[in-house]
Amino acid sequence: MYFFEDPQFGNRMITLMAAFVLVLQIAMVGQRWLVTNIRVFAAQSFLLAGIANTIAFFNHAPHLYVAAFLTCVLKGIVLPVLLERLVKRIDIGQEIAPIVNVPLSLLISGGLTTVGYVVAESFHHPEGAASPASLGRNTLAVAVSLFLIGFFMMISRRKAIMQVLALLSLENGLFLAAISLTYGMPLIVELGIFFDLLVAVMVLGILVYRIQETFDSMDVTKLSKLRG
Repeated sequence: MYFFEDPQFGNRMITLMAAFVLVLQIAMVGQRWLVTNIRVFAAQSFLLAGIANTIAFFNHAPHLYVAAFLTCVLKGIVLPVLLERLVKRIDIGQEIAPIVNVPLSLLISGGLTTVGYVVAESFHHPEGAASPASLGRNTLAVAVSLFLIGFFMMISRRKAIMQVLALLSLENGLFLAAISLTYGMPLIVELGIFFDLLVAVMVLGILVYRIQETFDSMDVTKLSKLRG
């Protein structure tokens, strides 16, 4: 058996990629430049595709290859390109005054990561040796942390484009949880989710552009002015 066919090697690779995914998520919280955040999200998506590919290889799960390919193409290339073009079109490069400042946001993100590991601990069932069936189980804590931090970003950022990225990061957490617990959902469900996500981002992109045109700002708090 070659070393790259050893489940222990696969487990180490998945753990390493999951650690980078979590680091990138926290980096998004501490980063105000919109284009940088978009590229960080793209890198995170590539790593998630790598995790899915690794699990698919060791478990002979062809549908996970499809999910990994869609993650790589849609969330790693297509959506970041669309969002970058939107940012350049509205000509706003960074978020100046988030609702929660960066140091406190990083502290809260650290706390949410701890919560993620505590929640995932109840699902952890240690096994004597690494096996293909156990690959990815140790990434559930990262998945829960991604979900919690993504939700926090949605409520703590003023710029609509950052809220779109937060929604995408939250979905990345759900995707990682799905492949770590059940090795993915049925293929038709995954295709439906990716299609819905693409449509949702396109609609949100149009909404962001309209907000910018109307208020000369992407600050979603200005939408309160629309109340009669």
